[in-house]
Amino acid sequence: MPPPTTQKLDPRDPVWNPARWLPTTRDELDARGWDEVDVILVTGDAYVDHPSFGAAVVGRIIEREGFRVAIVPQPNWRDDLRDFKKLGRPRLFFGVTAGCMDSMVNRYTAGRRLRSDDAYTPDGAPGFRPDYAVTTYTRILKQLWPDVPVMIGGIEASLRRVSHYDYWSDVIRPTVLAENGADILVYGMGELPLIEMLKLLAKGVPFASLKTIAQTAVLLPEGAPLPKNANWDDLRLASHEECLADRALYAANFKQVETESNRVKARRLLQDTGGRTLVVNPPYPTMTEKQMDRSFDLPFTRLPHPRYRKRGPIPAYEMIRHSINLHRGCFGGCSFCTISAHQGKFVASRSQESILREVEAVKAMPDFHGTITDLGGPSANMYRMKGKEQWICDECIRPSCQWPTICPNLDTDHTALLEVYKAVRETPGVKHAFVTSGLRYDLFLHAKKTPEVAKSHERYMEELVTHHVSGRLKVAPEHTSDAVLKVMRKPSFGMFREFLKRFDEIKQKVGKPQLQMIPYFISSHPASRPEDMADLAAQTKELGFKLEQVQDFTPTPMTVATEIYATGVHPYDGKPVPVARTREEKEAQRSFFFWYKPEFREGVRASLKRFGLDRFIKPLLGDGPRAPGPIARPDGLVKTTDAAGFARNGPELGRSGSRQHRAAQPGRDSRPR
Repeated sequence: MPPPTTQKLDPRDPVWNPARWLPTTRDELDARGWDEVDVILVTGDAYVDHPSFGAAVVGRIIEREGFRVAIVPQPNWRDDLRDFKKLGRPRLFFGVTAGCMDSMVNRYTAGRRLRSDDAYTPDGAPGFRPDYAVTTYTRILKQLWPDVPVMIGGIEASLRRVSHYDYWSDVIRPTVLAENGADILVYGMGELPLIEMLKLLAKGVPFASLKTIAQTAVLLPEGAPLPKNANWDDLRLASHEECLADRALYAANFKQVETESNRVKARRLLQDTGGRTLVVNPPYPTMTEKQMDRSFDLPFTRLPHPRYRKRGPIPAYEMIRHSINLHRGCFGGCSFCTISAHQGKFVASRSQESILREVEAVKAMPDFHGTITDLGGPSANMYRMKGKEQWICDECIRPSCQWPTICPNLDTDHTALLEVYKAVRETPGVKHAFVTSGLRYDLFLHAKKTPEVAKSHERYMEELVTHHVSGRLKVAPEHTSDAVLKVMRKPSFGMFREFLKRFDEIKQKVGKPQLQMIPYFISSHPASRPEDMADLAAQTKELGFKLEQVQDFTPTPMTVATEIYATGVHPYDGKPVPVARTREEKEAQRSFFFWYKPEFREGVRASLKRFGLDRFIKPLLGDGPRAPGPIARPDGLVKTTDAAGFARNGPELGRSGSRQHRAAQPGRDSRPR
């Protein structure tokens, strides 16, 4: 049995009482009377004891299960490695994570330039985490303590679990286990595999025997037999060496990995690499409401560790300190987004009682003045949504429940979410309860609904605008071109126009004409050509938008869009897809967003001339109407627009690195879907 943990805490204890925090220093261990710990967590983020920060959740679970746990946040990897040594050797294992973002997404822009800030560090200071942090930290630990097991997890490890394209080195890299020597990898949201491992370790099972736990991956030595599990079927992927030699095989691998990740009854994946065999066990079933509640009901202080009190605020924490996450997972399946790849396709929701308990915890914070800043999730309005008939979901292999159309088995009733909204806003002491996570408007504008569900959709739009918009409502149409939206797995821009019209009607009806719609768009996404971006700029100008919330596409591991960028073909059909690769191409596409800025006007004019798009000069830089006429596509798809800007004769068709930190969090997503 593990040794006992600390005593129960009195909520009246001062915030700096070491007993309220996971220990981070030898002095804090001494304050608890501990001479050793069972598990040491190493993270690339500052230590914030809040349910939106994965290391804190993992640490609190380990503590709840009866083990002694400590945390080493943002260790210095460039000196004599004293940060890695200061807590000594753990009795059981090290746990390593890069933090809430892939370290390369965190440190570099889409143009591969170093970022000037880090939202997960006090005062936003850069330079406190290394490139490829999981690998850097693990190699150091293996150098210092070669016989101590290392478990890796978090988004960087999760999305690099098989052969993957790495944008920053521009190569296909093997499983991260082959690069850093870790003993086991936990992918996705790791509570359930972690708890199972802890229970086995408490019974005396050797760490080296933990090879058949769901939602984990191990790299077997050459010639080692496959671990036995009679409940799993196996699927062998093309080897890493075959992927290097033939990118068509690499693309086919991705399709199989995404398909198995989204299945209820997934197969075990096997991939040979360098003479060894990677074994990726199937994921756990979607967490139940009770399991979700247990994760969110842990005794978080909801604060950054006092060690940072003189170093400045932590921007990521400032954004979510008074927010509440309602659910995890996303069935949208957007091609550029890592959320479903990490959190899962199926939505896991909390109980209303657990949500209201967290509301009370937020109310108790000394800096709370009555405003819940977000009642959200990866997509704000997916709370409790699932298939009407589970057996259909059990057999389904669709990557998205929303694209190309809403699945007829998907229950999009918003009633349960409306009940949560009402309960929170009527809680004494809560003046406002806003929704600042992004919405999926196709979930309440689609045609496949019963009269009862349609009524919940109408109520949702009205109550949202009446009570839960702080001033700006964020949504992400992402593009205007049907060809690009098809690759993105997003609905037609015509649906955004319909939502904008309905939003304007409701805000006038409820007497809130000041409310604004803020749309988000992506430039240089695979399939996007200069003429598509020019047309996007013209359409949004016509609608009265001067775009600010825009982003250049960043290829990140384990997304469809990244595989297209890496191979030039779509992994599902093998057909070529145009891709903007050079800095000049990317900057030209992005510049079209900013036609209204004086410093961009001449550059936009020059780009339009260079690409033969003179017909857009007057609509964008003058006062003329948007250029009418068809935009021909090399794939045969023609998008036809009239002078009013509405798409006609096109098919009905249904983010990138910025989503990674939200995918990694058990907490909320502020970026719209």
